[in-house]
Amino acid sequence: MQYGEFDANSLMYITNRPELVFVRGEGSWLFDAQDKPYLDFIQGWAVNCLGHCPGEIQDALVQQARQLINPSPAFYNGPMIELAGLLTRHSSFDRVFFANTGAEANEGAIKLARKWGRTHKNGAYEIITFDHSFHGRTLATMSASGKAGWDTLFAPQVPGFPKAELNDLESVKALITDKTVAVMLEPVQGEGGVIPATVEFLQGLRELTRAHNVLLITDEVQTGMGRTGRLLGHQHSGIEPDIMTLGKGIGGGVPLAALLAREEVCCFVPGDQGGTYNGNPLMSAVGVAVLRRLLAPGFLDQVTATGNYLAECLNGLVAKHGLVGERGVGLLRALILDDERGPKLVQAALEHAPTGLLLNSPRPNLLRFMPALNVTRGEIDRMITILDHLLVSVPRA
Repeated sequence: MQYGEFDANSLMYITNRPELVFVRGEGSWLFDAQDKPYLDFIQGWAVNCLGHCPGEIQDALVQQARQLINPSPAFYNGPMIELAGLLTRHSSFDRVFFANTGAEANEGAIKLARKWGRTHKNGAYEIITFDHSFHGRTLATMSASGKAGWDTLFAPQVPGFPKAELNDLESVKALITDKTVAVMLEPVQGEGGVIPATVEFLQGLRELTRAHNVLLITDEVQTGMGRTGRLLGHQHSGIEPDIMTLGKGIGGGVPLAALLAREEVCCFVPGDQGGTYNGNPLMSAVGVAVLRRLLAPGFLDQVTATGNYLAECLNGLVAKHGLVGERGVGLLRALILDDERGPKLVQAALEHAPTGLLLNSPRPNLLRFMPALNVTRGEIDRMITILDHLLVSVPRA
């Protein structure tokens, strides 16, 4: 792949990329170097919560870049303080540590829980996680994840992450020992196939962890920042976790993540946690702009309404094509196929002309939808029309 005078072979090979280069984006649309439009229902894997290049982010970047970019995390800066204050004001947490990626935030959550266990629970260090979960690509977060094959990919794993089954409280109870310091889960398993934790399970898990003096950690990297129709995914169940992580949508497209915790859990001392770019004013200013947009009156209600509309449209495809079903919460949804042609549908959608369509198939038997939170019904209709055609034209697996 050539781009101008340069060759894409200079990039390290880590994934199979199609032979196209995106050069600009606007809202729910991307455009390649040949100016072909693509309707984007991936949005950087739920990252661009306000779509591509929204005015709020453009303005925040330009204004902050003219004032201060990175004075060092050893000093306070205004956007850092403002964003932390907004997050604690609109959640049940007291303290915030800013990071750059969801994996880094989850790594911090693991460290904080283990430090708390050493300080308050006789050295307990095990964190119960779940099959099919996804927490990141560092060695510790890969070990915490329940993704098939990751237990041997970079073996040996970091020890201390026994796996339970989502929505099976008894499977969690069976793993709790005097070494258990926390339970960590996604309110909706995104990479696992958009599998929601039930309200009953989350409430039961909160009661169980309190009864055993075990911390509850919610990984909201994908479900947080309005994706489910509430600011935070766990708020649907009315629980209050001890630790939470955010990523993806909090930056709306720029590198930003956060680790939040209740005051009683915050046991880091200077030197335990840090990072060169963490909490820098340029990214924090974007986070403030994104969060203020999400908190604007009616915005999250509209996410819920649009999510319901997307679900209705997907169920229409289920009925028309004899598919298995759809599931999800808000604007994180999956269409469950009756075969394993998900990757073929993704490829056909990309190549569709004159308008391409970006979809994701985390499992071969389903498609995942993560559009911008301000996606329009007209754009959903257009996606459904293309997908309806592809479900007829792409041969069954």
